[in-house]
Amino acid sequence: MDFDRRALLALAAATPAAATAAELAPDLTRPPPDPAEIVELWPGRAPGALSVLPREQIVDRRPKSGFQDRFVTGIGAPLMTVFRPAKPSGAACLIAPGGGYVRVVIDKEGFEIAHRLTAAGVACFVLRYRLPAEGWSDPSDVPLQDAQRAVRLIRANAGRYGIDPRRVAVLGCSAGGHVAASLATGHSRAVYAPIDDADRQSARPDLCALLYPVIDMARPYAHAGSRASLLGATPTPDTEARYSPHRQVTAETPPTFLVHAADDASVPVENSLNHLAALRAAKIPAEAHIFEEGGHGFGIWLARGKPAHAWPELFLAWAGRRGWLG
Repeated sequence: MDFDRRALLALAAATPAAATAAELAPDLTRPPPDPAEIVELWPGRAPGALSVLPREQIVDRRPKSGFQDRFVTGIGAPLMTVFRPAKPSGAACLIAPGGGYVRVVIDKEGFEIAHRLTAAGVACFVLRYRLPAEGWSDPSDVPLQDAQRAVRLIRANAGRYGIDPRRVAVLGCSAGGHVAASLATGHSRAVYAPIDDADRQSARPDLCALLYPVIDMARPYAHAGSRASLLGATPTPDTEARYSPHRQVTAETPPTFLVHAADDASVPVENSLNHLAALRAAKIPAEAHIFEEGGHGFGIWLARGKPAHAWPELFLAWAGRRGWLG
């Protein structure tokens, strides 16, 4: 599908940020305390665990970045951090941060987005998914296993969280965007054996939001680091296609919202454009915002002063039109 790139860029550059964006954006120089509610995904060891599990390590890059900017590695026990809104709307969102499949970025692509969405009444669940290269018997599928299990647990416990199980979205950034897009297109793939009643629930998200997502696992648009960590150094063309969500879109893929910056030097904007083309070809409702500026990994905090800072308001407006906010 051909896109008028200049028209897209001009439209994005001209879009003003909503007045509430600056007021509601989390301040990562003075972040609130982390929520204490944690949900471990698996009772016991996760699928594909080897004899020795990875050892968790959390690194804060504040001395270099100037704001709270943590990432985690060594994820042997995947989990969700729960953010409950003061005024629940019944909507829920599973958030998958990025990190190139070698780390999971906690703050700028996880907790800060959760704070913004909870301000709109959305219960949020920030996913700490396993990293494929850290020692698992089925490394390429462990992120999808964790994402499927997370959605099923959210739905199975809808009453506990005060949510509508028919309004569960997934949002992912960068490599987390690949997790989210893989869930949106592969929610029915049998990637682990059911272990309890929660696994009777559907893993299909009702909406999907992708921020500067890793999509294509084939050159020239693949993000080399994510590709190598997920699929190894020399994946076959069939493997590349199997793990490229834009090649797996079906009629069951949920409506999708896409955000990307044209100046992204890490994950080419073609990842989002090609995914949009696949969604449109399958007649899946989709909205895309291609911003002229923003770079990569901007979340909310790092997009300040740039057109891309408008994305949370644009996403909430789109999701609201689709009835997600009630």
